[in-house]
Amino acid sequence: MIGVLFTGGTIAMRLDPSSGAAIPALGAEDILALVPGIRDVADLEIEEFSRLPGPHVTPEQMWRLARRAAAWLDRPDIDGLVITHGTDTIEETSYLLDLVLTSDKPVVFVGAMRTVSDASWDGPANLLAAARVAAAPEARGYGVLVVMDETILPAREARKVHTEASGSFGTPEFGPLGVVDAGHVTLRRGPLKRPTFFGADPEPGMRVRQIETRIELLQAYTGMSDALVRAITGSGARGLALIAFGRGNAPPSSVPALREAVDAGLLVTVSSRSIAGRVKPRYGYAGAGLELMKLGAVLAGDLSGAKARLLQMVALGAAQDRDAAREIIRAAVV
Repeated sequence: MIGVLFTGGTIAMRLDPSSGAAIPALGAEDILALVPGIRDVADLEIEEFSRLPGPHVTPEQMWRLARRAAAWLDRPDIDGLVITHGTDTIEETSYLLDLVLTSDKPVVFVGAMRTVSDASWDGPANLLAAARVAAAPEARGYGVLVVMDETILPAREARKVHTEASGSFGTPEFGPLGVVDAGHVTLRRGPLKRPTFFGADPEPGMRVRQIETRIELLQAYTGMSDALVRAITGSGARGLALIAFGRGNAPPSSVPALREAVDAGLLVTVSSRSIAGRVKPRYGYAGAGLELMKLGAVLAGDLSGAKARLLQMVALGAAQDRDAAREIIRAAVV
């Protein structure tokens, strides 16, 4: 038995005749009725969780979805889970669930780049491929996956690399885990390292009882002043995920404010705006990764800034203090 949770996104949209723009329109049964052969893959049980476009999804919504997924996975009659989602934020929601869920059953996120009104609607093929992966015994233990365009990607590495092409998703550095080829699930990479931390008194099937959503995201830019960092420090935020340049380097003008943010108790992570590669303390000039690390920021490995922000939310939800949260993040980005 495979559970299928529908949360919205382009896969559930059609073009509005009056505006010519895509809007939410299809329900779960409407979509499944347009996917030939999906009920031959496995018995399905359906839940319509929401009908949200990707940009409407919040961390609170992700957390509610994670709790619901944990309840589904706890059922002995459920072998795997498919979750439809808007592609604008699918890489974030899937990563949050990968961080907090403990089950080894397959959890597969899927979406579409085209609407039902488009001749090239990719929803049925993507959903059928996702169901095949969720039903595949060999997909157990791989954590949360994203399946798009018959390509199997780990949630930790999945990135949307094109705004609307059918092949919009990839893992820019390491490549996919596998493919769905002519209906057959083929996995060529082993599973990624799963999280090992647990918070105090976690929810059943999860690593934590809550997440800390007061984390801001800021991208460094040339000629950057310290105004935005100072505003975030004074806003009541618990953390700041900084998207820096290259190996994790920021304009020197931002360093005093970043130091003040750390001194004020904020958890600060540093990611790169590059789509592949890791941040490292490679350079020693003012504002470089080495200086940021020395002032107390945590270098976030190869995580995107958006995912480093979510990791902060989970780490602060699990940890008793900021130092413990730092250690969770360091272990997660190795």
